[in-house]
Amino acid sequence: MLDTAVIEQLREVFSKLDQPVTLRVHRVESADQNGAREELMELLGDLARSSDKIRVEESAVTAKAPFFEIVYQGKPNGISFLGIPGGHEFSSLVLSILYSDGKGKQPDAGIIGRIRGLKGPIRLKTFISLSCENCPEVVQALNLMTTVHPDFQHEMVDGAYAQSEVESLGIQGVPSVIADGKLIHSGKINLLDLLAKLESVFGKTGEGLKTENLGTFDVAVIGGGPAGASAAIYSVRKGLKTALIAERLGGQLQETKGIENMISVPYTEGTKLAAELNRHISSYPVSTFEHRRVREISGDSVKRIQLESGEFLDAKAVIVATGAKWRELGIPGEKENIGQGVAFCAHCDGPFYKGKKVAVVGGGNSGVEAAIDLAGIATEVTLLEFADKLKADNVLIEKLKALPNTSIVLQAKTTQVISDGKKVTGLEYQDRATEKTHTINLDGVFVQIGLLPNSQFLKGVVDLTPMGEIKVDGKGRTSVSGIYAAGDVTTIPFKQIVIAMGDGAKVALTAFEDRMHAPA
Repeated sequence: MLDTAVIEQLREVFSKLDQPVTLRVHRVESADQNGAREELMELLGDLARSSDKIRVEESAVTAKAPFFEIVYQGKPNGISFLGIPGGHEFSSLVLSILYSDGKGKQPDAGIIGRIRGLKGPIRLKTFISLSCENCPEVVQALNLMTTVHPDFQHEMVDGAYAQSEVESLGIQGVPSVIADGKLIHSGKINLLDLLAKLESVFGKTGEGLKTENLGTFDVAVIGGGPAGASAAIYSVRKGLKTALIAERLGGQLQETKGIENMISVPYTEGTKLAAELNRHISSYPVSTFEHRRVREISGDSVKRIQLESGEFLDAKAVIVATGAKWRELGIPGEKENIGQGVAFCAHCDGPFYKGKKVAVVGGGNSGVEAAIDLAGIATEVTLLEFADKLKADNVLIEKLKALPNTSIVLQAKTTQVISDGKKVTGLEYQDRATEKTHTINLDGVFVQIGLLPNSQFLKGVVDLTPMGEIKVDGKGRTSVSGIYAAGDVTTIPFKQIVIAMGDGAKVALTAFEDRMHAPA
């Protein structure tokens, strides 16, 4: 199943293992699952060939579908997989083996303290699709937590092998995290927000993170995307003591597919570029605090940066490079039905709507592209746009119009997502020209209305536009001395990776210039 080149790469990856890791495979209850189980055995056998620290053993226990668990130091460690973790989930399998032995990228002591501070027992299942690009992040985060917390179990479930459960639970999107038969989260989420959600669901003990001073720095960069990485590298290269605070390193790059406009790089992918940025940052003495979110900034000549975790740090200069996130509609029924008919990723959740009716809200490039993709899956696709014309590139608009099962509604103000309590059944919108209200009967709504600047923690601190962008001058200075901003969170035109990188470098040089010219 795995070619020789992949096995050789795995040899290097698994060379870090110190202790044996066993993959214990269950039998299957019905003969029609024997072929899938053999495929799973072949995959795991190839993994075992790549390291003498990995072994595969068969269990007398039976399961309804191909299933295996990880055994470490003689007992199951809480990580298990139902299905064959290929495709996007292959990396989750590899990392689960590394995590079991305490290897792979580990969070710092502060985040580990919060994970261990969760009230157990915690028993979770994450339903995924192998075509989902957002699912591995959730699976990997929960597998990591499983190896850190003493009473935590997590099972990845490929929905293709558990259709009866998918239907009984009303799952209409992935990844969907289930606890005690109830959906506690669906859709894209990073480790920081996932941890916060688990704290709200299960509660916290006194072992969680306590207030802690992370230190005093010359420069603190907030944001780990292209602008933040560039600002941190330029700052530390000037000999300044530099901290980098980020929800996750790479930022929006982690959700970007092909990149073909990075000058001198004909083609790369977001996750690969994010890894390269992380590697570059790691080559310098930058103090990195990942999985953190800033609550507020205060102070005059020295800024106090207070984190939501209770930690804080001080810096003489602050560079904000927090980028932007997907914008939500903010209408009744939206949040309540995320994962049960409301989605943000057509590629990930589209397969759940095969033969069904869906709507896409948003007429920019992302909305039109989503509608085109969904047209190959759903029976009907309705695109709704608030303005009186679509904002997408003309080539995409013409392609959409040529599809027989799509329709376009302009001047449509979406007002409500309608559901029956279990799933979405319709979408209500107002015709802005006639002010009449209309209802579309459908099964799913895909929201594609652009990005929202991540500047909420600066409201009332620096000047923002009505859209939430940080107002900056030509060198990245904000309205407050000592606070700078770079990249997509600011008013600079053209939100592009290459522009954000250059902007981060420019603003770091501005902060250094101001430092040199400051009175002694």
